[in-house]
Amino acid sequence: MADPAINSPDPLLKDELDIVIPTIRNLDFLEMWRPFFQPYHLIIVQDGDPSKTIRVPQGFDYELYNRNDINRILGPKAYCISFKDSACRCFGYMVSKKKYIYTIDDDCFVAKDRSGNDINALEQHMKNLLSPSTPFFFNTLYDPYQSGADFVRGYPFSLREGVPTAVSHGLWLNIPDYDAPTQLVKPLERNTRYVDAVMTIPKGTIFPMCGMNLAFNRELIGPAMYFGLMGDGQPIGRYDDMWAGWCTKVICDHLGWGVKTGLPYIWHSKASNPFVNLKKEYKGIYWQEELIPFFQSVTLPKDCTSVQKCYVELAKQVKEKLGKVDDYFDKLADAMLTWIEAWDELNPSGATKSAELPNGASK
Repeated sequence: MADPAINSPDPLLKDELDIVIPTIRNLDFLEMWRPFFQPYHLIIVQDGDPSKTIRVPQGFDYELYNRNDINRILGPKAYCISFKDSACRCFGYMVSKKKYIYTIDDDCFVAKDRSGNDINALEQHMKNLLSPSTPFFFNTLYDPYQSGADFVRGYPFSLREGVPTAVSHGLWLNIPDYDAPTQLVKPLERNTRYVDAVMTIPKGTIFPMCGMNLAFNRELIGPAMYFGLMGDGQPIGRYDDMWAGWCTKVICDHLGWGVKTGLPYIWHSKASNPFVNLKKEYKGIYWQEELIPFFQSVTLPKDCTSVQKCYVELAKQVKEKLGKVDDYFDKLADAMLTWIEAWDELNPSGATKSAELPNGASK
């Protein structure tokens, strides 16, 4: 049932995918990824000081946006793009004109499978996105569309066609994606467990999405991939990808799309400082005890038939219900609406014209 493009000898979706990378440093890490990334177009979102020059290895096709570009392109709406936080990456999703997005952090390298072979993470993500998901009935052999698997006895035939896959959530070897308290009590722990599996996250189940190794169908779910107000000037950080994951999963459940997690793995090379992380996370650690029940119980009206309509309704409910938790969520709800307005301005329905490129963009 998988898309026949999966078996193509050419790079998968070469003209249909952008790789989005947030960074504050030279992108030397791309050298390791060159065999896999070089055929694709890169969108680099430079965080921090816009006067700093970011070096990109030769041979890559890319465009680079810094804060000055974001302010120029979005004008007063630019405030919705976080500053001094990896959440700035979602600007790349907004200006892309491709069907698919893969986003990766600059401290992530090529991992190896059990046989010692380099893992082409991008290819595996595309295989996940090009094959259906099964959110309405769990298959005990995990993803039935993977090689060597199928639907088990007792799986309803009426559900075997599956639904479109909107999100492919990849994992990481070496440095685990832990919160600060767990980092502090397990400073030497490393993830060496390679699980050769992909599964669809069931409908009604939310999950902690990590943005360092993530792909999604931008045409399906792009407007919901907003990483929130984080970092500079905000009371919270390191919840940007999780916020996007919670919002996205609720909307995918409502619209009947799937989210996969598991393969591919990347090698996460650098542990962030747990004491710095604790300062960023401490409010979120308290707030998540109310945020998660909110997302577990939220319902969207039947007339929410598009991602934009769903997201506007979700912003309304965030303001009504989470605004009581802290004033921050009033600001976040307003920023969610601004994000949708900016998205629609840069992505008018049916438009094919490219977004305005930044000064000095390399093509």
